[in-house]
Amino acid sequence: MRKNFGQNTWFYPLPVLIIGSYDENGKADAMNAAWGGIYDRNHVVLALSEGHKTTKNIKTKGAFTVSFADVAHVVAADYVGMVSANTVTDKLEKAGFHTTKSEYVDAPVIDELPMALECRFIKVNEDGNIIGEIVNISADESVLKEDGTIDSEKLQVISFDPVHNTYLKLGEKVGNAFKDGASLK
Repeated sequence: MRKNFGQNTWFYPLPVLIIGSYDENGKADAMNAAWGGIYDRNHVVLALSEGHKTTKNIKTKGAFTVSFADVAHVVAADYVGMVSANTVTDKLEKAGFHTTKSEYVDAPVIDELPMALECRFIKVNEDGNIIGEIVNISADESVLKEDGTIDSEKLQVISFDPVHNTYLKLGEKVGNAFKDGASLK
C-alpha cells in the first residue's frame, strides 16, 4: 500500500551545491543552492531567483563555480544558504571559507570544498533558470583514487532531504551503472 503526499517539491537526492561568484568589485560570494543539476552533456542548470546576489554576480561576471558540499563543511554550507550577500557582506569569512580565482573562468573556487565545476554563463532559459557551460572540473588530490579519478567515498558529498530538512551523507556503492542491468537482457 502507498501513502499519497500530494504535490510537493520532494526529489531525491538533491545535491547541496555551493555556487561561487564574484561581484562587480571582484568580491567573492557563495550561496547554497539545492535546486540545480546537469542540463546537457556539458552544461549545468541552477534554479536561482532574481533577488539573489549570486544571480546578479553571474550575469555581471559571466561565470560561476559549482562546488559540492561535503560532510566536513555541513555547518558552513548551511550558513551560506541561510544568509544573503545582499545584507551580510562577510558571509564567506563567517563561514570559514577561503577562495582562489579559477584559472578558467572569472569566478572563485572554494578552497575547503574539494571538487568544483568551473562554468561560463550561457543564458537564462525560458523558465528563468541559469544555464552554464562546464569548462573545467577541478578536484583536490585528497579525493582522488590511485588512478587519478574522483573517489566518491573520499569526497563525502552531502544531499538535502527536503522532507525532513536534513542533510544526508551519500556513500556506499550498490551497483555498476550500464552493466548490472545487462543481466536482464
